[in-house]
Amino acid sequence: MPRRDQIRMTDAEIRAFLRAQKTVILNTIGPDGVPHPMPMWFVSDDDCAISMATFRGTQKIVNLQRDPRVSLLVESGREYAELKGVVIYGTAELSTDTDAIIATLEAASQKETTEAGAKARAAIHAEVIRTAPKRILIRVTPDRIISWDHSKLGGTY
Repeated sequence: MPRRDQIRMTDAEIRAFLRAQKTVILNTIGPDGVPHPMPMWFVSDDDCAISMATFRGTQKIVNLQRDPRVSLLVESGREYAELKGVVIYGTAELSTDTDAIIATLEAASQKETTEAGAKARAAIHAEVIRTAPKRILIRVTPDRIISWDHSKLGGTY
């Protein structure tokens, strides 16, 4: 069996991996054609669509308004034998729906604050409500997904 087939994640493994991670690298296309990579907190759904929110005037939003094609990278691991990752290629859709922005920001923030308690979540909620009108939602539905999980190799190369 080719090595690529050995390390590919199943659909269920991809969904679980995306739910467990906090940060995605969003790659947009800059005005000069050069990739513009930026880290973003995100949430994913059962179809592996990725949602994130950012301030409306950022370079990534300007880039997406000009060209909505993106690639996304989510990865983990320090040693070769534990490297896991997912690359998603798709087209970004932008939305100013405040309720969807708030839901996305809160869900992404909760990945980080599950142990911080209600007081921290309340502070995050207040900040999300305050800044939501200045933000925009980015949603990427996958056209193609590539994955790898080197732990499936059992320590061999």
